[in-house]
Amino acid sequence: MVRITTPELADAFINEQIEALRKQIGDGKVLLALSGGVDSSVCAALLIKAIGKNLTCVHVNHGLLRKGEAEQVVDVFRNHLGANLVYIDATDRFLDKLAGVSDPEQKRKIIGAEFIVVFEEEAKKIEGVKFLGQGTIYPDILESNGVKAHHNVGGLPERLGFELVEPVKLLFKDEVRVVGKQLGLPDSMVFRQPFPGPGLGVRCTGAITRDRLEAVRESDAILREEFAKAGLEGKVWQYFTIVPDYRSTGVKDGKRLWDWPVVIRAVNTTDAMTATVEEIPWPLLNKITQRILAEVKGVNRVLYDLSPKPCATIEWE
Repeated sequence: MVRITTPELADAFINEQIEALRKQIGDGKVLLALSGGVDSSVCAALLIKAIGKNLTCVHVNHGLLRKGEAEQVVDVFRNHLGANLVYIDATDRFLDKLAGVSDPEQKRKIIGAEFIVVFEEEAKKIEGVKFLGQGTIYPDILESNGVKAHHNVGGLPERLGFELVEPVKLLFKDEVRVVGKQLGLPDSMVFRQPFPGPGLGVRCTGAITRDRLEAVRESDAILREEFAKAGLEGKVWQYFTIVPDYRSTGVKDGKRLWDWPVVIRAVNTTDAMTATVEEIPWPLLNKITQRILAEVKGVNRVLYDLSPKPCATIEWE
């Protein structure tokens, strides 16, 4: 099998898939859960080229996305690619169900189960849907028997009787990115760093609260902005912030505080099985620290996680 490494090979793949998709789908309708990650975004862009408005993209905002992500998905797909896009803000539904739940695995199960409920509700509103689009890629098949667990829709085909449509299922991640570039998706989406299915829910450790979740979101946005300014975007494999569920004493404007720490995590890896810690230049680390302390509400300390994998994992939960 020829690896897709050039724009020319990507164009050939796109044309081949458009023909195959039209043959499989005909004049049928396809439903796709669009997370905004590279896999589902490339899958959606391919389907738009092949069947246009016969594709309905459903973007569910579970309230655990990074700052600006939901807005970017709507802008790119609705305003630039002309997609038939349904946007659902289900923040309150998810956060209400997650209230008081501290076990990481239980949090994942709640997020996955509620996603399916929300998606099913939307599916039932659309008549004539026979197909489910999924951004399954080849490593998913190798690692999880073909179930695209990242998008939390593994149970939907059986429950709703949909036939799967998986146009990038034989591609590796780097090939998907090449195809995404040729389809005109923005670099910020094509080269998006890995992001867990439960989103910021696993970076707001312990029981999720709305104020601490907002601290994660805002501190993460500062970190990503400063890394981009420093030219580290795309050079460091993954970087993000965590706000643990504990507080410490601080002081500001002569008053004692009882606030959270923000932990910065930045790692490099080739296979995610092992990871090394990125050495951030002190002036940059200091600038990020000062911004977080000044701009993020409820925070009084910034820490840097120096732990490689093993023995630490990349994510905290």
